[in-house]
Amino acid sequence: MDLTILYRGPLASCDFDCPYCPFAKRRDTPEQLRADRAALERFTGWAKDQSGDRLSVLFTPWGEGLVRSWYRRALVELSHRPHVERVAIQTNLSCRTDWLADADPDTVALWCTYHPGQTPYDRFVAKTRDLADRGIRFSVGVVGLPEHLEHARRLRAALPPHVYLWINAAEGHTYTDAEAATWTALDPLFPYSRHPHRSAGLPCRTGASVVSVDGEGTVRRCHFVRAELGNLYDGSYRAALAPRPCPLAVCDCHIGYVHLETLPLYDVFAGGVLERVPAPGSLG
Repeated sequence: MDLTILYRGPLASCDFDCPYCPFAKRRDTPEQLRADRAALERFTGWAKDQSGDRLSVLFTPWGEGLVRSWYRRALVELSHRPHVERVAIQTNLSCRTDWLADADPDTVALWCTYHPGQTPYDRFVAKTRDLADRGIRFSVGVVGLPEHLEHARRLRAALPPHVYLWINAAEGHTYTDAEAATWTALDPLFPYSRHPHRSAGLPCRTGASVVSVDGEGTVRRCHFVRAELGNLYDGSYRAALAPRPCPLAVCDCHIGYVHLETLPLYDVFAGGVLERVPAPGSLG
C-alpha cells in the first residue's frame, strides 16, 4: 500500500512571535514536551516497521519541531528506511542545519517559511544556501502580507534559481487583481492560494491514499475533517481507507487542497507534493 501521512502531535510551542499566528511564543510545559516526544517516537517506531508499505510522511506541527532533537532524529531515521519515499517537515528554519549530514538527501526534505522580523534575513538566507550545498530538497515561502512584499522580492533574488518561492495568501486578506498579479510575478502558483477552493462533494485523495494522524494515533482523512477513521496502532484505520468526496464546503489550506483530484497539483508538484517543490518545468 502507498500511504501519505500528515503527522501532527501535541507540540504547540514556537520560538517565533508572528502576529498572524495564534501559536506564537506559546510555551509547552516539560510534561507536554515529554508527551510530544513519546508520541513522536511511537509514531516513528511504527513507521520504521511498515516495510510492507510505501510511506511518505509530512510533519506539520503547530509549533516549531526542528528545535527539538526528537524531530531531527525522526527525520534522519526515517530517511534511511527503504520503504519511506519521502519524509519532510514544515519549519521556520531557526534550527541549525548540520544534523542533515546524517540524513539521506534523496529522501529528506524541508518546507521552510521565512517570517520577516522574526529572524535575521542574512542568517535565514545562509541556511538556505547550506541546504542547497548539501543537496537537500526544500522550498521557501512567505505569507503574502503587503508589508512582506519587498522581503519576498529580496528573498527571491537571493535564492538559487531552482528553489521554489511560494506565497501563501494571508488569512482574512482580500487581494485586488493588481495585488494578486504582483504576488503571482513571484509565485506563478499564487492564484491557487488566493481564494478558497470549493470542495463539497468533490473527490479528494484524503481518506484513501492520504491520512492525518495525531499524537494518540487517531487517523482522520485530513487535519480539517474531524471524523475518525480508526487508530494507526491497532490497524483499525485500514478498513476505512476508501475514495470519498470532501464533506466541507471549501478547502483553503495548501496541505488540504493539494490533494483535491479536481486540481492539477499532483502533476505540478510531481515528486515533491509533501515539501511543496514543483516538478522541473511545471512553472513554465
